[in-house]
Amino acid sequence: MVRGKQLLVDAGPLRVGGFRRLWTAGIVSALGAQLTAVVVPLQIYEVSGSSASVGLAGLVGLAPMAAAALWGGALADVRDRRRVLLTTTAGIGVTSLLLWAQAWADLRSVGVLLVLVGVQQALFGAHSTVSRAVTPRLVRPELLPAANALQSVVLLSAGIAGPLLAGALLPVVGSATLYLADAVAVCATVWAVWRLPALPAVGGGERRQDPVPRQIADGVRFVTRRQVLLTVYLVDFAALSLGLPTALFPQLAAETFHPSDIGVLYAAVSAGGVLAGLFSGVFTRVRRLGAAVAVSAGGWGLAVAGFGSAGSLPAAVAWLLAAGGALLALGVFRKTVLQTAVPDGMRGRLQGIDTVVAVGGPRLGDLLHGTAGAAFGVTWTVTGGGALTVLAALALLLFCPRLRHHRAPDGGGEEAPGVRPCATGRSSRSTT
Repeated sequence: MVRGKQLLVDAGPLRVGGFRRLWTAGIVSALGAQLTAVVVPLQIYEVSGSSASVGLAGLVGLAPMAAAALWGGALADVRDRRRVLLTTTAGIGVTSLLLWAQAWADLRSVGVLLVLVGVQQALFGAHSTVSRAVTPRLVRPELLPAANALQSVVLLSAGIAGPLLAGALLPVVGSATLYLADAVAVCATVWAVWRLPALPAVGGGERRQDPVPRQIADGVRFVTRRQVLLTVYLVDFAALSLGLPTALFPQLAAETFHPSDIGVLYAAVSAGGVLAGLFSGVFTRVRRLGAAVAVSAGGWGLAVAGFGSAGSLPAAVAWLLAAGGALLALGVFRKTVLQTAVPDGMRGRLQGIDTVVAVGGPRLGDLLHGTAGAAFGVTWTVTGGGALTVLAALALLLFCPRLRHHRAPDGGGEEAPGVRPCATGRSSRSTT
């Protein structure tokens, strides 16, 4: 029988001083980031009067974020990760200050806003990549699932509370003050990173003279030659592109429910993730990480398919809560595999690739769901996308035995069992 306290989120990583400070500061910084995330599109629409300009802001940030994630991951493998993280964190704070300055000066320029958004998204891409490469240097391997669950709870909770806080404060203090509040909130993370010990590259000295593009290419080759890693990326990409129906929420709210219900639909997925995170002790002790990745993706797809067939708002919310919980579990297991199944000198680059997948999957999903929804209808598109996600997860689990048998490391090792070159009939040389 599972004890009650084992059902709750494992707080073991918080006993590590460096991780505890980063996690606590992340609560403040994540809320601040949500303030900016709400204010930017509102200000762009206010200045331009066009929703197309708002959509352009999302597109403008995509390419810089992806490129900076790869670049930051390469730097994290050959530089002191504390310094790289400190630089990206401070840079995010500076761009928030610049956003405050343009709002305070009432520049009313969409071009200036788009440039600042692009710069900040690039810094965020590099920051998130390096941050995930830092975590395995702070906590023991067996605590990584719990650490990832704790960090996910913070981000998801901020995604719910931040917009509500912004909506309450904006009419009172104005957009400039919210930008300034974000800049001040970033200082908490700057302080936490400053308190970290030095985190120099391990075994990366021979690559210090290599150009960054070559280091990124080494990371891509490393992934393609490791069946476990490649399959984990494929499972996650399938879940995010085939099974993420948020692009259809407005149409669902208008045709199936009520227009005012759209906020409930968006919040339900995050709320399900928060609930799963609070009770993550149920699954963070799982050792069969590879199978857990596929099962979580299958659970996500099944819940999305159920949501597509829901005829009432309570049923839809129940399915989305389940979907959010499965998506959080998928993220926890995916991050843990990528953090433990590679040498430390390659972690930054693989986290960079992971950021690109995490950003690109939903963008492609929006395009696929929008196109299919117009052609086949919302119900068939959402339910079909969930079913395809389940089939993809099952296929990858059945045909990739190393994913099926991959287990969490016992601790201390650079590589976990199962992280070997793919059985392709020809020898493959390690790039590390």
